Amino acid sequence: MSTTAVDPARYSFRVTWSEPDEEFVTTCVEFPSLSWLDVTPEGALAGLRSVVDEVVADMRERGEDVPEPLSTRHYSGKFQVRLGEDLHRRLVMEAAEQHVSLNQYVTRKLAAAS
Repeated sequence: MSTTAVDPARYSFRVTWSEPDEEFVTTCVEFPSLSWLDVTPEGALAGLRSVVDEVVADMRERGEDVPEPLSTRHYSGKFQVRLGEDLHRRLVMEAAEQHVSLNQYVTRKLAAAS
């Protein structure tokens, strides 16, 4: 979180069809409580971008921390995962069967799942 200038256009927006609403809905990962409905995807995106601009301006005015866009954050490429003993053993065995390290095996599995 930051109080420094953040370009709201850099936030992560997603436009999808909402069957129950029969309209397009836009959400913003950095502001999960906000959304916007419209009959066109472009209208849904424009509507939510406008709201996010207003929210960010209001947060700055109040001296609140403004979320940093995911797109501008720095990532180390590392994260730790705690596994149960049985799952850990199974993954090590599967990696060994494929003649790769556990790290390579898990990286491939995650990439294939995304």
